Amino acid sequence: MDCTQNKKKCQSLTEKLRKIFNKKKKESSEDEKATKGTNERIQMITEHILANSSHRPKIGIICGSGLGGLADLLAKAEILPYDQIPGFPRSTVVGHAGRLLFGELSSVPVVIMQGRFHAYEGYSMEMTTLPVRVMKLLGVQSLVVTNAAGAINDNFRVGDIMVIKDHINLPGLSGQHPLIGPNNDQFGPRFFSTTDMYLQEYRDIAKTVSRSLELSCEVHEGVYVMQTGPSYETVAELKMMELLGADAVGMSTVPETLVAHHCGMKVFAFSLVTNITIKQYNMGLTVNHEEVIAAANRQTYDLKNFTTKMILEISKTID
Repeated sequence: MDCTQNKKKCQSLTEKLRKIFNKKKKESSEDEKATKGTNERIQMITEHILANSSHRPKIGIICGSGLGGLADLLAKAEILPYDQIPGFPRSTVVGHAGRLLFGELSSVPVVIMQGRFHAYEGYSMEMTTLPVRVMKLLGVQSLVVTNAAGAINDNFRVGDIMVIKDHINLPGLSGQHPLIGPNNDQFGPRFFSTTDMYLQEYRDIAKTVSRSLELSCEVHEGVYVMQTGPSYETVAELKMMELLGADAVGMSTVPETLVAHHCGMKVFAFSLVTNITIKQYNMGLTVNHEEVIAAANRQTYDLKNFTTKMILEISKTID
């Protein structure tokens, strides 16, 4: 009787293990298909772009809210609207033109994203960063990322520039990291360090550039904290961010810089301070997107000068 019972238990256990194994095998197969599908999409987009542009840039630029005016300085410009690139996401935010531009900035070949993608638009973190991997396949070696941000640091003023030396990835800490899921070995390793992802060399160049230009704003260095939006931060959230050591807050940039770093790109990022965050109750103040765009537009001259000079200096560091 005992032998029969043991045999039945063994058979039952074997059946359970078989089901678990088959489930894992199926999940692994689905993961492989998803990764393959993503790679094929990235490859398709890359091939379309290469067929429709004569430029082969080594520097990529992602423009934040209201910061797309840099495209006006491009020579020999070739414009590819996002909606004409098969498989490419669409930008839905006011202040983001939704165009990929190729051309020369101070005689340096560049590709500019005039409009980015955000999680609050409904895109997955993976999709918001898809263009970065496309840039990698296009041959981009250095990525410059800009954003509009709210000042948490009391020493910052609207119109100032903050060079990002580090970030706090709140979505990533809560499970919304752009590299969650099967690792795409084509682009980088499963685990990687982010200690010095905002390159010290480029940050030093930014200090030199800011001193050489007659900017109407201050240029700081600080820590950027990302939250997903679309709502702006509560007073309690801002107090927490301040305690964590953040100097400015925004709704983008971190997913893109993480994926760029994972791809082996050199990263430089900066924020334009477009509003002062409200860290006290009952102030009778609000923050809105129109205010952010207006502040960015007022600093167009300084931003163009600063970014153009940075691109020229970064180009000298690329083989």
